[in-house]
Amino acid sequence: MGRNALSETLPLFPLNTVLFPGGRLPLRIFEQRYLDLVKRAIADNTTFGLCAIREGNEVGPSAVPYAIGTRVRIIEWDMPQTGILHIETEGLDRFVIRSTHTETSGLLVGQVEPVSVEAPSAIPGEFELAAEVLEHIVGEYGATRFPLPHALDDAVWVGYRLSEILPLKLSIRQNLLEMNDSLARLRILVEILRKHMN
Repeated sequence: MGRNALSETLPLFPLNTVLFPGGRLPLRIFEQRYLDLVKRAIADNTTFGLCAIREGNEVGPSAVPYAIGTRVRIIEWDMPQTGILHIETEGLDRFVIRSTHTETSGLLVGQVEPVSVEAPSAIPGEFELAAEVLEHIVGEYGATRFPLPHALDDAVWVGYRLSEILPLKLSIRQNLLEMNDSLARLRILVEILRKHMN
């Protein structure tokens, strides 16, 4: 059986966090393998994959990532001192890792395929709490944390943003990323919100 036509090679950056499409994540880069990756991405205007760590650590030997991650692009960067890069990344779309190999530099590279994009959908009345809570949080933190445009009437956008900011265990956050049903994601988030409010 041949390789999927949509399959591609993508450098991977395993982290102890989950980023969702449309989200922003600042990173401080100091390991040589990731400095090289980021410099290439800036120079060539290319993307790379962020994926949560299932086994291992951020620093040192390559960690084992979860199978689903988020492709990111660098939207801002700064080098405050030699050997350290500060970057701001933006989540684009989700991918599934089909296989990985580690380059001699220690950089993990994956053969990945895209995960279907969730179409925007209205928020049913039973899940309005999620949009109300997020609207309050967006009002508190503003466009710096939540860049425009906001889509407070879209179940996908609301679910992604709440999944990023609520105090959740990594495994729960990863599970929410892997879901392809925006209403099922909102149902879980509303249950979590109700528990915290009682």
